[in-house]
Amino acid sequence: MIHSWSGKKLYQSLSRKKTFATETKQEKDKLKRVLTIFDLTALGIGATLGSGVYVLAGTVAKSIAGPAVVLSFIVAAIVSSFAGVCYAEFAGRVPKAGSAYIYSYVAVGEFIAFIIGWNMFIEHTIGTASAAKAMTNYLDSLLGDPQKRYMKAHFPMHMQFMGEYPDVASFLFLMFIALVMAWGVRKSSTLNTVFTAFNLMTVGTVIVSGLFFVKISNWNISKSEIPPGVDGGNGGFAPFGWSGIIAGAARCFYGFIGFESISTTGEETKNPKKTIPLAIVLTLVFVTSAYSIVASVLTLMWPYYDQDPNAPFPVIYENLGLPVIKYMVTCGAVFALFTSLLGCLFPIPRILYAMSCDGLLFEFLSMVNERTKTPVIATMICGVGAGILSSIFNLEQLVDMTSIGTLISYLIVCICLLVLRYRDTNTAIQDIDSNSDDYKMFKWYSLFNTKVTNLDTQYISRVLILIYTFSACVFCISMVNIDCYDGAFYFPLIIVIAVSITVSLLSMLMLHRLPQAIENLAFKVPLVPFIPCVSITLNLYLMMELSIKTWIRFGVGLILGVFIYAFYGIHHSLEGSKQRAVKNEENKNTPRISS
Repeated sequence: MIHSWSGKKLYQSLSRKKTFATETKQEKDKLKRVLTIFDLTALGIGATLGSGVYVLAGTVAKSIAGPAVVLSFIVAAIVSSFAGVCYAEFAGRVPKAGSAYIYSYVAVGEFIAFIIGWNMFIEHTIGTASAAKAMTNYLDSLLGDPQKRYMKAHFPMHMQFMGEYPDVASFLFLMFIALVMAWGVRKSSTLNTVFTAFNLMTVGTVIVSGLFFVKISNWNISKSEIPPGVDGGNGGFAPFGWSGIIAGAARCFYGFIGFESISTTGEETKNPKKTIPLAIVLTLVFVTSAYSIVASVLTLMWPYYDQDPNAPFPVIYENLGLPVIKYMVTCGAVFALFTSLLGCLFPIPRILYAMSCDGLLFEFLSMVNERTKTPVIATMICGVGAGILSSIFNLEQLVDMTSIGTLISYLIVCICLLVLRYRDTNTAIQDIDSNSDDYKMFKWYSLFNTKVTNLDTQYISRVLILIYTFSACVFCISMVNIDCYDGAFYFPLIIVIAVSITVSLLSMLMLHRLPQAIENLAFKVPLVPFIPCVSITLNLYLMMELSIKTWIRFGVGLILGVFIYAFYGIHHSLEGSKQRAVKNEENKNTPRISS
C-alpha cells in the first residue's frame, strides 16, 4: 500500500501542469514589455539568417547534397514551417517567457516540460557556440588566418572530436554579446536591428553580384569532370541522391532555429498573442526565400565539390578575382553572424529564468536586475558556457547537436498541440446513468460523431496520438535503414513499413473524426490533425538521418538534466507549488476595501 501511494504521488509530481490564472501583478511585471512586431521580426531574421547563408550552404553542398542543397533548404523550411505554425498557436495560448518549455508544461506535465526545457537550453547553447565559431572562421579568413596559424603553432589540441586549436576569439565575442544582452533588452534589440540591416544588404550583394557569374553547367557536372580523389558523388544536380538531400535537410535544419527565439519573448512583447504568431510567419517566409536564392547562386557560381566548408563566399570571390566584393561580403557576413549570435543567445537565459521561477532549476537563475530588467546572472552563465563550447569543439559537431535538439523541441511542441486541441473543455454534467447498457452503447456509438469534447474523447485522442507517434517512429527508422538490408531481411522490412504507414493513416483519420476543443484563439493551426501529424513524421525522419554519435553526445547532456531534476527540481518545484497555493489562498481571504 505504501509503495502504491508513493508511486501515485510520484506520478502526480511528474505530471502536474502549470496554469497562469493565479499570477499576481508583481509577477507579471518582472520583465519589461518593450518589443514590437518590427523588433521581433528583426530578431527572428537576425537569428535565423546567419550561419545558414554564410557557412552551412557551402558545407552541405560540398559533401552532403551537392547543388541539391537548394532542395535540402526547402525540405528543412517545410518541416520548420509546420512546426512554426504550431509555435505560433502556442505563443498565442501562453504568452510567457520560456517557449516550448512553457507550452509542454501546460499541455503534458512537469517532467516532460523539464526535459524539453533542458533540451532547449542545450540546443541553444550549442547553437550559439556554433554561430560564434562560424563568425570567427570568417573573421580569421578576412585577416589572413592569424589566430589559426598562431594557435596551431603554440596551443594545438590533439584530442578526438575537438577542434584543432582553442578558439579564444569566439569565447571573447560571446562574452561581449552576453554583456550586451545583460545591459538591457531594448539596447540589444536596437543593436540587433542595425546588424540585421547590414545582413540584408550583404545578402542582396551576394545575390546581385552572383548573377553575373552564374553557370548553369555547375548544376550538371558529370562524374568524369570531378577531379580524382575528390568525393563528389555521381555528379549532376543531386550527386548524393535522395538520401543526400534528406541528410542535408537534417543539417540545414540548423539554419532555421532562429524563429524559436521569437516565442521566448512573451513577457517582453507588446500584445504577444497577435505579435508573436505574425512575427514567426513573417520570419519563416523571408528566411526561406533568402536561403533558397543564396544556395542557388552559390552552387551556380562555383562547382559544389570545390566549395570551402568554413567560408565559401570569400574563397569564391577570391577565385573569381573580385577582392573588393570579397571583403564587402566577408565584413557583412561578420555582422550577420554577430546578429545570429544575439538571436541564438537571447532565448537561453529566458528559458533558465522560466524554469528557475518554477523551482525546476536553481533559484539564482531567476534573479532579475532592477536596473536593466534582465536576468543578468543567467545571461552571463549562458555566455560562459557557450563560449567554452565554441572554443574547444568542431563546427560540424556543434551543428549536428544543434539540429537534433531543434528537432526534438519541434516534435514535442507538435505533440503538445494535439493534446491541447483534443482536451476536454466541456463542463456539462451527464444526466444519463453511466452504468446503464443503453448509455454505454450510446457513448461508443457517438464517440467519433459528437461535436463536443469530453473525458472519453480526450482519452481516446491521447491513445491515438501515442499510437501515431510510435508508428511514425517505426516508419522513419525503417525508411532510413532500408538501404542497409537486402536479401531475406528486405521483404520483412517492406512489410513493417507498410503496416506502420497503415496504422499512422488510420490513427490520423480517427483523430480527425474526434471533436476538438472549442476555443477563442488569436491564431489557430489549420488542418489539424494533418499538419501536426505530418510535422511529427518529418521531424522524426530528419532525426533518424543524424549519426549515432550525435545522439550519444546530446544524450549525455539530457542525462545530466534528468539528474538535476531528480535531486533538485522535483522537490523544489513542489515546494514552490505549495507556496503559490498558500499565497493564492491568502489573497482570496484578504478582505477588499471598497472605494
